[in-house]
Amino acid sequence: MKITKHAHACVELDSDGCNLLIDPGTFTPNAAGLIARTSAVLITHDHADHVDTPVLEAALGSRTDLSVWGPAPVTERWTGQYPDRVHTVRHGDTFTANGLNVAVHGHKHAGIHPDIPQVANVGYLVEGAVYHPGDAYHVPDAAVSTLLVPTSGPWTKLGEAVDYIRAVNPDTIIQIHEVMLSEAGQHSTATLLSPSMLSKTALIQLPAGESMDL
Repeated sequence: MKITKHAHACVELDSDGCNLLIDPGTFTPNAAGLIARTSAVLITHDHADHVDTPVLEAALGSRTDLSVWGPAPVTERWTGQYPDRVHTVRHGDTFTANGLNVAVHGHKHAGIHPDIPQVANVGYLVEGAVYHPGDAYHVPDAAVSTLLVPTSGPWTKLGEAVDYIRAVNPDTIIQIHEVMLSEAGQHSTATLLSPSMLSKTALIQLPAGESMDL
């Protein structure tokens, strides 16, 4: 499988001619172009940095081959108009998106502050290998070989990220959700999440647009 990291939380996964896109949001400036080259889009939760609603809505309206999966707060705006192409998912569901097998894990966005409600958030385990958690440190009840690790945001805490990585125990960890970190901040985070300090596996920091084979 090949992973291509795009800006912030957006990633693209390709395997044997099948592909899907996860979380093309407003912090991903080329979201429209990325959606245009896939027929399967997975959304973890209804925050703008994870779903560019106008862009995705326009794509659904102009293309009959595009399907979208996400929790109810994301999909309810479109299921009435596109019931065969917009799919509501929840923890425990499994489905196939453009030829790739996906399992759904988790329920809620990580807590930010008691005054801010926790929206529905799901994570996606693709082909039993790559796990995108959205905005949560939910530990899936399944083996994960590649874990995508959010490293910045109003809800993140690096100490919790360390415990999360240890609990999931993946072979590979790749940074996502990094847009709020400066270059120095990303370097500091990678140092903390490294074998020299608190993680047995080095944090891979893929620049936007770059790919690697898993």
